[in-house]
Amino acid sequence: QVQLVESGGGLVQAGGSLRLSCAASGSIFSINAMGWHRQAPGKQRELVATITSGGSTNYADSVKGRFTISRDNAKNTVYLQMNTLRPEDTAVYYCSAVVVVVGGDYDYWGQGTQVTVSS
Repeated sequence: QVQLVESGGGLVQAGGSLRLSCAASGSIFSINAMGWHRQAPGKQRELVATITSGGSTNYADSVKGRFTISRDNAKNTVYLQMNTLRPEDTAVYYCSAVVVVVGGDYDYWGQGTQVTVSS
């Protein structure tokens, strides 16, 4: 059993910053790619950023230059530093991980954390 638990969401004014964390726990052999997605009300879930086990990153155009994804492999944790937040960043943020367990590798998702940016 593998669990991903997010933390760090909340309410912030436009221009402010938040740092999200997501810790994976359970019967983990290793973790390949990790990422953050978000879903705003009435919209589809969209990719925000991903990071490989080697540290290569990829960002959605809408967050480039404002958000930074990082990970601590020793802690099985991925972070999302969000700066210069905008009202349009308001969404539920979900972390994801491709986790290698006995029998193969599988996609796991966290339960989501709300980020609200006020104007």
